[in-house]
Amino acid sequence: MFGGVGLYSGDVFFALIANDVLYFRTDDSSRSEFESLGMAPFRPFDEHGPVMSYYQLPEEILEEPDTLRQWAERAIAGAREKRRRPAKSGRKRRR
Repeated sequence: MFGGVGLYSGDVFFALIANDVLYFRTDDSSRSEFESLGMAPFRPFDEHGPVMSYYQLPEEILEEPDTLRQWAERAIAGAREKRRRPAKSGRKRRR
């Protein structure tokens, strides 16, 4: 899909590594923190391609295990919440 490595917590995809850069899944509540720190979104194809909901993790977070755990827990929670919400499409889901 993107030529990187996916990180899972159980069956929840919450982070990826591409070109030696770690990206965490973001949502509406966490994205602004990444952006305020100047972190770039993951673009699987090129710098002008589509943006995914994953943002580069600040390097200093990698050096602080407790802080890294907090950021990972937020990414996991956001990914779990995304899975619970129905897809935004014009089609009705069949049961």
